[in-house]
Amino acid sequence: MDIQRVGVIGAGTMGNGIAHVFARSGFSVVLCDVEQRFLDRALGTISKNLDRELAKGKVTSDESVAALGRIQPVTDRSKLADCHFIVEAATEKFEIKTEIFRDLDRLTKPDVVLASNTSSISITKLAALTKRPEKIIGMHFFNPVPVMKLVEVIRGLATSQETFDTVRELAIKLEKTPVEVNDAPGFVSNRVLMPLINEAIYTVMEGVATPEAIDEVFKLGMAHPMGPLTLADFIGLDVCRDIMRVMHEGLGDPKYRPCPLLLKMVDAGWLGRKSGRGFYKY
Repeated sequence: MDIQRVGVIGAGTMGNGIAHVFARSGFSVVLCDVEQRFLDRALGTISKNLDRELAKGKVTSDESVAALGRIQPVTDRSKLADCHFIVEAATEKFEIKTEIFRDLDRLTKPDVVLASNTSSISITKLAALTKRPEKIIGMHFFNPVPVMKLVEVIRGLATSQETFDTVRELAIKLEKTPVEVNDAPGFVSNRVLMPLINEAIYTVMEGVATPEAIDEVFKLGMAHPMGPLTLADFIGLDVCRDIMRVMHEGLGDPKYRPCPLLLKMVDAGWLGRKSGRGFYKY
């Protein structure tokens, strides 16, 4: 299928970034969320990010205007029915993704590939919810999507080579670097990153060092561009908790148990940058 019209479900941080890069690359984008206010906020973010790219000379004024004009915001999921490819970027909860994939399987043509931007949930389990398991795949972008080059392309047990090739080629058209990964809790990126963040949180909880000191060690000693706790705040502490829980359940190893301090901070509403407070105040 010649992919020209792309659907994106979820207009949050990842969804609006995915819509941005598809629209900037010449695709028509149907951006879907449950409320108009989420869509309005997303379009505002995309507009600001395009302005930044314009200021840096990455796009021209005409290209910026054209990219924004290619995005159609909708609250009615049935408007995705004529899309040639869809990326789901909803909340990292299996129940939510379950409802979305069952609905998309019903709404869209049988040959349409359905991708998930999930950062940890099983592609094989999502595929099993549909009548097209061979056309279900993970397309895990990284935040901020317009800047980061990596896309983890995750094969479920039933994902076909044709589906994988389609998504790999799409990633290249978006000027991203696709890396092939097999389905496992956390895939590669979060399987390695989240235990690092979790252990950094334990060192705070146990009084080993302050968040500032821990982040300084990683920036100066390991040449990380930002420390693990700054990164946790950037990702969202609720997202970190959810990913750790998926890995703990999926792998059954206690080393993936979320740190009690992480759970307490999420319960307090201290989610990081997006809530104004996490390990740092914003």
